Amino acid sequence: MNFQVKIAKSVTALSLAAAVLLTGWSGTPNVKAASNAVPSYEVKFLLDASKVLNSNGLLQSSVTSAFDVDDPAEKQLVEYFDTDALDLNESGWNVRFRKKEDKKKYELTYKKRFSITNGDIDAALTAANKAGFDSSDDNYEAEIDWGYSKQTLSFSNDKEESASKGLSVPSESKALDILVDNIPGKLEDTNSKGWGKDTLKDSRAHGPVTVDKYEGEFNGLETDIEVMPVKTADGKGMESVIEISFKTDSYSEASSNRAELMSLLDSKGWLVHADSLKTNLVLERY
Repeated sequence: MNFQVKIAKSVTALSLAAAVLLTGWSGTPNVKAASNAVPSYEVKFLLDASKVLNSNGLLQSSVTSAFDVDDPAEKQLVEYFDTDALDLNESGWNVRFRKKEDKKKYELTYKKRFSITNGDIDAALTAANKAGFDSSDDNYEAEIDWGYSKQTLSFSNDKEESASKGLSVPSESKALDILVDNIPGKLEDTNSKGWGKDTLKDSRAHGPVTVDKYEGEFNGLETDIEVMPVKTADGKGMESVIEISFKTDSYSEASSNRAELMSLLDSKGWLVHADSLKTNLVLERY
């Protein structure tokens, strides 16, 4: 190799090195991790059935008046699918099958929960991000469930299947087939590849239970009151679980209206000083 060729190659190498330093170019492109999901907020409280229901199981007029409830309740059938040992629930998943009386759709919901400790929402969102639930996945809706004393972060994947109008759900096996056919990938591969799908196939229906959903208003926010009769713990009777809730995208709006709603309910003697365990009651008692 002659001297001029050596010089040319040296100049080329130096030029390339300078370009790398100036531009940050490398053979492997930088991949920026997705940011944490941005959640909405659902505030929910339990109401004392003995204080808010008439003897016929309907809301008392004092309650409907307080929350501007005009229309009759929307009727729904709800059931959850899990194994006898509640393996899905133990892994933070709930799988719900719902039918509204006036809709021509079955509603399927696959929900993943993350605990929030000491109100640290950012830590829960970061933990969810590490598990694959981040801002880049528009198949899931992130939400903070904010109850009497605790908060829970959840990610819901909602799907629909055609149905006829009326208050009925398909057979247990048919409903399960629909849920398995629509299972999202994050649930399917929870714990290990195919674990979620295999576990769901081994599940059964817990329920169905009926739900009467009233629509009202509080401080300009759409507010729902759900009345759900469930079996008592001994299985010999029925008791009504009543939940009032509102949703908002704003943390500050959720916080301020939560405090006002809690104060109002407490002043009227309607508030149950406990968090709602509605889903767990259905899973455990059916």
